[in-house]
Amino acid sequence: MPTRVTDEMRALVPDGTPLERLLQRASAPLAAVLDRSLERRELGTEDLLLLLDTSEDDLRATIAVADRVRRDDVGDTVTYVVNRNINFTNICFVGCQFCAFKRQRWETDAYNHDTDAVLAKVAEAVERGATEVCMQGGINPQMGAFTYRDMLRAIKGEFPAVHLHACSPMEIMYGARRTNMHYPEYLTMLREAGLGSLPGTAAEILDDAVREILSHKKVDVATWIEIITTAHRLGIPTTSTVMYGHIETGAHIAAHLDLIRRIQHETGGFTEFVPLRFIYQNTTLYHRGLVEPGEQGASDLRMYAACRLFFRGVIDNLQTSWVKLGHELATLSLAAGVNDFGGTLMEESISREAGADSGEYTPAADIERMIRSMGRTPMERTTLYRPVTSRPVRATAAHREQICA
Repeated sequence: MPTRVTDEMRALVPDGTPLERLLQRASAPLAAVLDRSLERRELGTEDLLLLLDTSEDDLRATIAVADRVRRDDVGDTVTYVVNRNINFTNICFVGCQFCAFKRQRWETDAYNHDTDAVLAKVAEAVERGATEVCMQGGINPQMGAFTYRDMLRAIKGEFPAVHLHACSPMEIMYGARRTNMHYPEYLTMLREAGLGSLPGTAAEILDDAVREILSHKKVDVATWIEIITTAHRLGIPTTSTVMYGHIETGAHIAAHLDLIRRIQHETGGFTEFVPLRFIYQNTTLYHRGLVEPGEQGASDLRMYAACRLFFRGVIDNLQTSWVKLGHELATLSLAAGVNDFGGTLMEESISREAGADSGEYTPAADIERMIRSMGRTPMERTTLYRPVTSRPVRATAAHREQICA
C-alpha cells in the first residue's frame, strides 16, 4: 500500500515556525551541522551520518533547513517530465534478490518486446505528449549483440526529437561484452544511435560487500564508476540514485552519497539525485527473512532532507518517487528539500512487481495539482531540466529517407 501520511508525518515539515526557533530546539551537534549547511559549507560524511540519524526536534530542524536551502538554491518551482517508461523485456539471468521483476524465458509471463512493439509504445507516448522515453529491461541472454543500438536507432528514425533516456550501467556492461567493445567505443556507438542520457540505476548501494548479498552477478562498484564517468566524459549525462531501506547501514549510505558527490565534482555529469525506497513485499530478500518492513514516512523525509543538504552546491535537482512513496507522501516530500516530481511514466513494471501499488501512470494535470497543493509552482521540463518548447512528432517519409541515406 502507498504510505498513508499521518498527522505525525505532517508535523515534521515546516509549519510556519521560525527557522531560528527550530534550530534552538535541536541538539548542539546537529545544529552546528545545519548552520554549516546554511553557510554553504560542504558537509562531511560524519555530518551526513548525524543527519541520517535524526528524530523529533532534530529531524524537524533538518527538514526545515533542507526546505530553506531548496528555496534559496532552486526556488519554488517544482519540475516534472512527461515521459513513458518502457521495460522492453523481463527475461533476466542476473537474479537480484531485491527484484521481483525478472523472469526466466520459459515462464508463462516472460516477455521480450520486439522493435515494432516498442515503436508502438513510443508512438502512443508521443501522442500523449511525452518528450522522453525511459527504456530499461532485464538482462536477456538471448538478445542480439547489437539490440540496444538497433532499438535506439529505430526509435530515433521514427521520432527524431524524442529524448532517449536508456540503458542502465548493467545494460552497458552487458552490451559492451556482447559486442566485444570497450566502454568508450560502445557508449559512443549508442550516442550516435540516439542515446540522450543514461539512468544512474544499477547503483543500489555502491559497496561491493552489500552488492554481493543483493546481487552477486551484478555490475561491481568499480565497473559502475567506470561506465558512469566514461559516459560523462563523452557528453552523455546521467541521473544518480540510491536504494535505501534494505540491508544497508547509515555508513553505507554515507559512503555511497560521498562517492556520488566526488564523481559530480570530477565530471559534472549528474542531472539529478533520486533516493529510491526499497519495495520489499515480493522480493527474495524479504521472503528469506533478510529484511523486515521498516519505518516509512519519517525515514523518507529524513533521507530527502539529508540528500538536499549533503549535495548542496553540487547536485541541485532532488527528485521524489511517487511510485515508491505513493502520491500523498511524495507530495509531502516537496517540503523536505525536493524540487522535482519525476515523470508521468505511463507504465512502470519493476516497482510494481516488487509490491508497489501506487499506479503506473500519473497524468501531468494530477502532478501539477499535487505540486500546487504545497504552494509551489509546477513546470514541465525536458530530461535535461530545460523548459519544454516543443513536442516530438513522427518523422516524415522524406526525413526517414534522409536518415537512411
